[in-house]
Amino acid sequence: MNEKYLITLELPAVLKLLAEEATLASAKESALSLKPYSSFDEVVHELHKTEEAFLLTAKYASPSFGSPEDPCAVLTRAEVGGVLNMGELLNVADALQTIRILKEWAEALSSSQYPTLEPLFSALTPNKFLEDKIKTSIKSPEEMQDNASTRLSEIRRKIRGVASGIRDKLDKVVRSSKARYLQEAIVTQRDDRFVVPVKAEFKSEIPGIVHDTSASGATLFIEPMPIVEANNEIRVLRAAEQEEIERILLELSSIVSSFSDSIKASFKVVTELNLIFAKSRLAYKMKASVPIINKSGRIVLKQARHPLIDKKSVVPISLSLGVDYNTLVITGPNTGGKTVALKTVGLLTVMTMCGMMIPANDGSEISYFDNILVDIGDEQSIQQSLSTFSSHMVNIVNILKLSTENALILVDELGGGTDPIEGAALAKAILIRFAENGAKVVATTHYAELKNYALETPMVENASCEFDVETLMPTYKLLIGVPGKSNAFAISEKLGVDKSIVSLAKTYISDDGRNFEAILESLEKARKQTETENAQVLALKMKLLEAEAKAEKALDEALAKKSDILEQATKDASYIIDNARYRTNSLISELEEIKKGYNKENAAEGLKNAKLSASNIIKQLEEESNPVLDRMNEDYVLPRELVLGDRVIVFDINKQATIEQLSKDGKKAFVSIGGIKTWTNVSNLRLDNKPQKEKINKKRTVSGIKSKAERDVRYEFDMRGMTVDEGIMELDRYIDQAVLSGIPSVTVIHGKGTGVLRKAVHQFLKENRAVKSYRLGVFGEGEAGVTIVEFYN
Repeated sequence: MNEKYLITLELPAVLKLLAEEATLASAKESALSLKPYSSFDEVVHELHKTEEAFLLTAKYASPSFGSPEDPCAVLTRAEVGGVLNMGELLNVADALQTIRILKEWAEALSSSQYPTLEPLFSALTPNKFLEDKIKTSIKSPEEMQDNASTRLSEIRRKIRGVASGIRDKLDKVVRSSKARYLQEAIVTQRDDRFVVPVKAEFKSEIPGIVHDTSASGATLFIEPMPIVEANNEIRVLRAAEQEEIERILLELSSIVSSFSDSIKASFKVVTELNLIFAKSRLAYKMKASVPIINKSGRIVLKQARHPLIDKKSVVPISLSLGVDYNTLVITGPNTGGKTVALKTVGLLTVMTMCGMMIPANDGSEISYFDNILVDIGDEQSIQQSLSTFSSHMVNIVNILKLSTENALILVDELGGGTDPIEGAALAKAILIRFAENGAKVVATTHYAELKNYALETPMVENASCEFDVETLMPTYKLLIGVPGKSNAFAISEKLGVDKSIVSLAKTYISDDGRNFEAILESLEKARKQTETENAQVLALKMKLLEAEAKAEKALDEALAKKSDILEQATKDASYIIDNARYRTNSLISELEEIKKGYNKENAAEGLKNAKLSASNIIKQLEEESNPVLDRMNEDYVLPRELVLGDRVIVFDINKQATIEQLSKDGKKAFVSIGGIKTWTNVSNLRLDNKPQKEKINKKRTVSGIKSKAERDVRYEFDMRGMTVDEGIMELDRYIDQAVLSGIPSVTVIHGKGTGVLRKAVHQFLKENRAVKSYRLGVFGEGEAGVTIVEFYN
């Protein structure tokens, strides 16, 4: 593909953005030199790589590549016997570390998640042995580790020992009477030899070798004679140290050389992977998607955005080519966005052929083309004496030669720069030749003749860039199927050109031209009206969908609430039945014990009656505890008006009650529920039509003992003055009587005192299954001296 055309479409600017996402210098170079792939299969394969990297990055984040330099050059030098320095060897180790990390990252995932990238990851060959050997031998680009070899460690140990002895000797000089001859009481080094700073006038007082002088000449750096031999020994050891370091570097370079081919091949894969993941990161920043690739010349762009325009201001375009038409003629005023639309089509096609994702919505399609031919911009050449028109024609001639069925042609202002009549005729002829050759064409123009050509010719379509005449600003919206107006008269009038001049100019337009412009104007008005109506319909549709969603949500919540109520009611009912069975069985057990000490016949009769009574109680409780009763019938309507004395059911607590009083408006009723009286809404009441059972005051005599349920139970239990054990025993008996008597709540009076009795009462109530809740009294009830107890009903 012609390099000039790629530059015209601004591919290098996109590749610069891609290079910024790469972390390796070698990958940055690859990014900047990236070109469209030369076959359809290559493009498909590279797109799959980018897509897999994009998905892996989204799930697991991008793998770490580090920043090693390309080691290939130094590896080649090592192969021919060159000795690598410490910095070069460390870079080889960094490259090996990156290879190992990438291999481990891939192995931690399932290869089914990256089938296209799997061969690349498999080609990586880590070398932990060489990586560790280099890093344990070399500390930094300037320093070798002590443990790089046994000999090096021994030499450095000796150097430290001799240096320590020298310092000790010099420290004695610094602390001795000779210290007054020193400029400063310090030990320093010159030319790797230990010296002391001596005042120039006392040079003879400290005999030795002068190695340096201060800039002012006031200080001499003297190596005292007693340490000359020791400094010489260090010099010899330093030479041995350097010799050993060079031997180690030679050895490491030789080992590196033996693995050179493997490291080169693996790093080449690392570079490729770094470029692929750079494509995925750029795609994420551009909010890009993977286009559907084809080789039939079909382009379908959905909300496509030019990648070099700020995404906050860019106006997306949607168009198709090679589907219903093969040639698209874009018209409209200058600076309206025609050229941007043209470049967007070309640039996104080129990006796809480079294996990159494109900034367009999912479902967009891009075709593979053998050639993308471009004529955009003013290319006049003064040196070659070419005018704008001539330079365009030179380019068009080349394009005509290369236009084939599998070519994409992008031409800006076709036929411009010359006489309008001749230019329009030439442009039409060129478009016809492009169509005959089967090429896919997008062309911009101002010529009305090309608008007519697009209207009259099959497989040719008009498009326009919208322009707001009121604001004199382009909207940059691309309208397919609508030819554009130049709006020259309207713009001129808005800018202040005298109306008479504009009117005069209109008279010079041919009748056909005026008719055509009128038709375009009416089409534009109809289009805007349709757009407005469509927007209103869409808004109404969204409101209906929103209302439907809210209704469905409310229904789901109501069903869930109903289910919760039923479930809780069933639990409550089950507990009531279990509690009743427990209390009844306790009563029967007690009667069994009584039976043993009394007249056999009387006791047996009493026991029989008690069992029958218990059975009736359980049956009644089972009926009353059924959760699917009128309590769920919230649409209930009273069959008649309530009157005093009516028996009713209080809906929200499912309790029988009697009407004591009715409010004047008939909306509230004062009811008696057992021993409790309260006001409630009439809507909360259900008329109790069940026949009232007559109370049978049978005396259940068991050897003269009354049943507990027949005892007169009070609503208060006073346990003040009792011990804890005695009080809890009596309280347990009292609660049994209260529950069997159907009392909903009672007051336990325990007094304030030290609080010991109150704590014992609360602990007992907490463990009692019949107790639903309990609390301390409030003002008017006895406050902390009493506990209000509520039972399960």
